[in-house]
Amino acid sequence: MKLTPFILGASLVASTVACPGQDEAMRDLKSKLVARQDVPGPNDSDEMIGDLATIGPVTPVGQTVQDILLGTVDPYTDEPWKGSLPAKTSALCAKDTCCIWKWIAQDMEAKFKGSAGRCNRFARAAVRLGFHDAGTWSKTTGFGGADGSLILANEGGRPENNGLQEITKVTQGWYNTYKKYGVGMADLIQMGANVATVVCPLGPRVRTFVGRKDSNVPNADNLLPSVFADADSLIKLFEDKTIKAHGLAALVGAHTTSQQHFVDPKRNFDPQDSTPGIWDVKFYGQTTGTAPKRVFKFPSDVALAAHPKIADEWAEFAGPGGQEHWDEDYAKEYIRLSLLGVNNINNLTECTRVLPAAKKAFNQPDSTVFQQWLEGKYNALGQQIEDGNLLTSALLKLLGLLSGRMFEGEVDA
Repeated sequence: MKLTPFILGASLVASTVACPGQDEAMRDLKSKLVARQDVPGPNDSDEMIGDLATIGPVTPVGQTVQDILLGTVDPYTDEPWKGSLPAKTSALCAKDTCCIWKWIAQDMEAKFKGSAGRCNRFARAAVRLGFHDAGTWSKTTGFGGADGSLILANEGGRPENNGLQEITKVTQGWYNTYKKYGVGMADLIQMGANVATVVCPLGPRVRTFVGRKDSNVPNADNLLPSVFADADSLIKLFEDKTIKAHGLAALVGAHTTSQQHFVDPKRNFDPQDSTPGIWDVKFYGQTTGTAPKRVFKFPSDVALAAHPKIADEWAEFAGPGGQEHWDEDYAKEYIRLSLLGVNNINNLTECTRVLPAAKKAFNQPDSTVFQQWLEGKYNALGQQIEDGNLLTSALLKLLGLLSGRMFEGEVDA
């Protein structure tokens, strides 16, 4: 669902009502446009969650989250951190809930960005960690969710969490450093997911809230999706999390940055679109259409793209204006996901201003070598790309993949 055209339309109507004799007609048209904003389609997520479902929004932050979930306010923002950053141990920092989170976000940004400007394996794993901690909630079970239990209750040994061991250790390290400042594991995991998203070029600056309650009680099993599941099963699984088909279509787009390891070990490091480490919409078009040789399509993504409840939305993400549409929908749905099982939404604090600035344009600095890798050359570069490293002649020589220069005039770096 994309609401921007409706909002723009309403503003255009408002600017033309000065014409005599047309006031009533314009007011009627404006009311219809506003009404369209407030009525989601049958495949758009609109159910309230947590304490918003029980007592409703009773605080400004509760109202903000409800408005985001209903799609009436933006789910991302460019609001920057203003002024200097007080020392971690200072009384000034202690007065601002978000101050310590700015320090954490800076640590995360440094860990998540590779030398090529792409986001790296830690960033991609952080997004997945956020999904997997929050996604173990459903209306059927009624407990769990974004509570930090993936790490605090040692859920990392479950098969569906394979590959998260490294980011779990990194996140545990941050927790050990910052818990003395009142930082919780549940918030740390979700902050990591949102910092990682915006560190990836073109990624949205998802509105970010802190104040969740931690739990060391293991969440229920079998609540996370399989890449081999059929579309109907996946849609049903996510509807039980209040996430409808269009929301699911937006969330799986996070595969745009990924490289698989375990679905087919023979194709280790193969990406799910031609731009791993970049938060773009090529994933959508390449899942349904042609893609470079090395792109590995998950069966579940192919199935979802063809499903009647999703196909049109998928095509919109892949089409003109798809980046803005997807960023908006992804941000809205990820906020919902990141608050599943959170029953104190009214008491949270928004700290979006601590996130790094969004990188809204990006050109691959090593596109020649990158394209050759996509077409099946230089298998050893898979790890380097996952690390976000700049692919230079010097690197290829170091790996024993090159004896001369890649092209005339290239400078070793």
